[in-house]
Amino acid sequence: MDKVYITGHRNPDTDSIVSAMAYAALKNALGQRQYCAARLGQISDETKAVLDKFGAQPPELINNVRTQVRDLDFDTPPPLSPAATISRAWQMMQADRISVLPVANEDGTLYGMLSAGDVASYDMLAVRNSTVKNVPVYNLLSVLEGKVLNEGGQIRDEISGEVTIALPAGRENLLFSSPDSIVVCGDQPDMIKRALELRVTCVIVCQAEVSRELLELDTDTCIISTPYDAYRAVHLICHSLPIERICKSHDLVSFHLDDYIDDVRNTVLESRFRAYPILDENERVVGTLSRFHLLRPRRKRVILVDHNEATQAVEGFDQAEILEIIDHHRIGSLETSGPVYFRNQPVGCTATIVTQMYDENGVTIPQKTAGLLLAAILSDTLVFRSPTCTPIDVNAANRLAKIAGVDINEFANEMFEAGEKLDGKTAEEVFLQDFKVFMCGDIRFGVAQGSYMTRKNLTAAEALLKPYLEEARNKQNVEDIYMLLTDVPKEESVVICNGRYAAEVLVEGFNTQPAADASWTLPGVVSRKKQFIPALMTAYQEL
Repeated sequence: MDKVYITGHRNPDTDSIVSAMAYAALKNALGQRQYCAARLGQISDETKAVLDKFGAQPPELINNVRTQVRDLDFDTPPPLSPAATISRAWQMMQADRISVLPVANEDGTLYGMLSAGDVASYDMLAVRNSTVKNVPVYNLLSVLEGKVLNEGGQIRDEISGEVTIALPAGRENLLFSSPDSIVVCGDQPDMIKRALELRVTCVIVCQAEVSRELLELDTDTCIISTPYDAYRAVHLICHSLPIERICKSHDLVSFHLDDYIDDVRNTVLESRFRAYPILDENERVVGTLSRFHLLRPRRKRVILVDHNEATQAVEGFDQAEILEIIDHHRIGSLETSGPVYFRNQPVGCTATIVTQMYDENGVTIPQKTAGLLLAAILSDTLVFRSPTCTPIDVNAANRLAKIAGVDINEFANEMFEAGEKLDGKTAEEVFLQDFKVFMCGDIRFGVAQGSYMTRKNLTAAEALLKPYLEEARNKQNVEDIYMLLTDVPKEESVVICNGRYAAEVLVEGFNTQPAADASWTLPGVVSRKKQFIPALMTAYQEL
């Protein structure tokens, strides 16, 4: 089954991580597809504490969902050994209706590529020059379905010489005359005797018997019988060469499974090969790619949870097929190529919506999953203090707490305490624990948020982060940047900022002035999505 990634936003918070995990588990429980929870960044200390408490592993880390070579329906012909005969390669091309075959070493690594054009070019040269060199005897026996008739011929490992069809005795001037000959004949005892006396390299006897008298002659000529006629035998002799003699083995252009299609297209446009070998992470050949494989690539499939903003979505989402969006934020800037299932509810947490979906599908919520969902609700609603919190969130949390067997207040204090510790953390690590980018017209701005149960930890975070804001603004490529430090018990936030319009926007948006230390205290403001971002949007629109 094709994998479907379920992922939250960049710089994921607890709700983003947990909702992806719980929704993937629900989908898999319903047996629909192979769903895989994913994350777009490192988990915060708060989220790690939650996962550790309930014995859960963090989701798979992905960087993007750009289309890769592994997403294509490329050809998978079995690689041939360099020692395989041209005849065997041609048979495979005809049987599988393909024009290019990969050639691999014994360990599966790439040796070369053999195309139908390579075989055709060799055949045209063979028409002019019928001399073959160092053909392994067993290759010859294989393509001719032949057998060695005399013991003397068995000592040879390889055969070389000019391939000649024996003509009637009356045409002396056209008869073979050199010992370096491979003579092809039929029921022609005189011709066979002449060839043996001349000690030619090899005699190929087509559809005929050879007398014991001739076989007992003192000669080192190899005598081989074949059921094919002379014309066919000559053709097969030429095709008994190992493909390593004619395949392309230098200046090859190859791709790996993890290569991105955008890059592959550019390379293909600059080259003229009909097909390209595909290699895995161990450099082993796994298939071949042709130009037509790039016309309609199979895109990765994703479900987005806890966001619907293009600036917050996984990189390359425009190359992926978005199947669903489950969210509780405002309708953002993300566009899809076609209709999708979009569930957006004005509740305090995406995990609340996922909890509802378990009930709607009649799936019992496991104890571990209940604990994770509870943590997400408590984190996003600031233990029901956020204005985004609804009775639906509170009811869901109380029910989940019973299933998980935890006390809400004790669990919340434990969770927030783990999240607000600064020991050993850099300013960047603290800042990116919950950071999102937004757009208002042409202005791109970013807002990070941290929640604190004690003023002491909030003040320490402010001192750590204030000198870092300008660097963060440059790294995140935004016009303005804000850090929202939320005091959960006091239900207010301290804001520090940096950027061209940031200070002006805060003054306009909240009708307040900064303190002496250039910070803003916003009483009653604890929600980024319902209180802080709407005020900023209004202020930016009035600039």
